[in-house]
Amino acid sequence: MTLRGYIDAEIQVNDGKGQVTFRATELEIPGRVIEANEKTLLFVNSFPAYKIGDRLSVQGALRLPDNFTPDFDYIQYLKNKDIRTTMSYPKIFFENSVRLSAASKLKIPIYARLFDIKDIFQSAVRQALPETYAAYTNGILLGTRQEIPEELSAAFNRTGTTHVLAISGYNISIIAGALMYALVFFMRRRKAFWVSIIFISLFTILTGGTASVVRAAIMGVLLIFAKGYGRLYDPRNSILLAASIMVFISPLSIRHDVGFQLSFLAVLGLVYIYPILKKWFAKVPELKFVKETLLMSAAAQIMVVPLIAYQFHTFSLVSLLANVLILPAMSYTMLFGFLSGFGALLFASLGRAIGLLALPFEAYQLYAVKWLASWPWASVSVYMTTFLLLSAYLAISAVIWANNVSENQRS
Repeated sequence: MTLRGYIDAEIQVNDGKGQVTFRATELEIPGRVIEANEKTLLFVNSFPAYKIGDRLSVQGALRLPDNFTPDFDYIQYLKNKDIRTTMSYPKIFFENSVRLSAASKLKIPIYARLFDIKDIFQSAVRQALPETYAAYTNGILLGTRQEIPEELSAAFNRTGTTHVLAISGYNISIIAGALMYALVFFMRRRKAFWVSIIFISLFTILTGGTASVVRAAIMGVLLIFAKGYGRLYDPRNSILLAASIMVFISPLSIRHDVGFQLSFLAVLGLVYIYPILKKWFAKVPELKFVKETLLMSAAAQIMVVPLIAYQFHTFSLVSLLANVLILPAMSYTMLFGFLSGFGALLFASLGRAIGLLALPFEAYQLYAVKWLASWPWASVSVYMTTFLLLSAYLAISAVIWANNVSENQRS
């Protein structure tokens, strides 16, 4: 059959093949044209290169997706992205006469321009830094993981630090804080708040709008709002509001989106577990960022490890150590990585000069990850049943409840 529509998201390329999220606005069958508004996933060769916003006509066999392995529910994964059909290697034609809604006419130029800017900046980073470091920088700044070597990606998996490669709440918090800090020097705090909202919204679109990014963006906006308008910020209310908004928009995420689940579990760990650990280890001397980073990483790990073991049947024994080693340098890596790309947009030599400041931090982080991943026992296989999963979270909840009761009695 023939579908007409446009590319609705950034194309994912792997081994020379592309996966295109295509929004069909018209379905052509013999003797009829039916209006539609459905997404389908196209498997295509990466050449000729297509980009977001391109209006296309595609001809091929429309199929329902299959679960290729028993460990991963691919059907639900696509359904959570509002994709229910696929088309493999269709005939593709550019077609500018595709009918578009008013919302699509507004959306397409904005998205197309944003991703053009993203491509330009990524190319500038490649000019400023060596290949592996450029791929790493683009990953932590823009969430682009396609160019990261498979060996390096596996090392991050073994050390439980993949959240560094994918844009996460930690990355968003650094960006939002730096942005607000910079803007208040040039404008009033309330005006800076609205500029920050626009920037964070556009950044969320650029990075693909994953669950962790959307959650962090909503919470970041609420935090900036509280600072800009002199209101109190309660992270517990912020978590609840962010989750409610995301589930309202995509109800399936609460059940089938592991990224959504892990993101909220990690931040719940920071809100509820971290204060308990901080109290338990109050007598341990402070060692600059070491103690705080260790306790915060442990708090997040306590909440996410049972689900990781249940979903992925693996557990990293060096995750805490890896996070303690690499996270303190992350803000410097992001800052100098961004400046090197920005500098290369002006002059390639300027970008390379600034890149020399980023290289020591990036080299240190990548070496630490590879070194820890090389340990034979860095990651172990585990099997978590549903009963054990529920028991683990019941035990964690009981500890949180007992601590709250103790705190209330003390007060």
